[in-house]
Amino acid sequence: DLNYVALEGNIGCMVNGAGLAMATMDIIKLYGGQPANFLDVGGGATKERVIEAFKIILADTSVQGVLINIFGGIVRCDMIAEAIIAAVQEVNVTVPVVVRLEGNNAELGAKLLDESYKTPF
Repeated sequence: DLNYVALEGNIGCMVNGAGLAMATMDIIKLYGGQPANFLDVGGGATKERVIEAFKIILADTSVQGVLINIFGGIVRCDMIAEAIIAAVQEVNVTVPVVVRLEGNNAELGAKLLDESYKTPF
C-alpha cells in the first residue's frame, strides 16, 4: 500500500522509503520550497503503484510540480522509469516532473526517461 500524508505545500513528493521521504522534504524546505505531501511508494514499487501515486498527488490542486526521488535497492530504476513514463501518459500529467534515480540500473532509467519525451524530465 501507498503511505500518503497531505501537507500544505505545492511540490508533490513521490519516494520509496520513509527515511528518503523525510530527507527529500527537508531538502525541499532547505531550498525554500514547500512539500505538498509525504508519499512513499514502498520498496516494491510497481507501475500500478506509481500510477496511483500520481493520481493521489495530482488530486491536490495546489501541486505545481512533482519531485520523484527513488533509490533502486530492491526495485530497479529502469522499471521505475518505465512506470513513470506509463503513469505520465495515463494520468495526463501537466505539471513539471523532476526525477532523481540512484541505485540499480539508474543510468538505464535516466536514459529511458530522456528518450521518452520531447520535454525532458
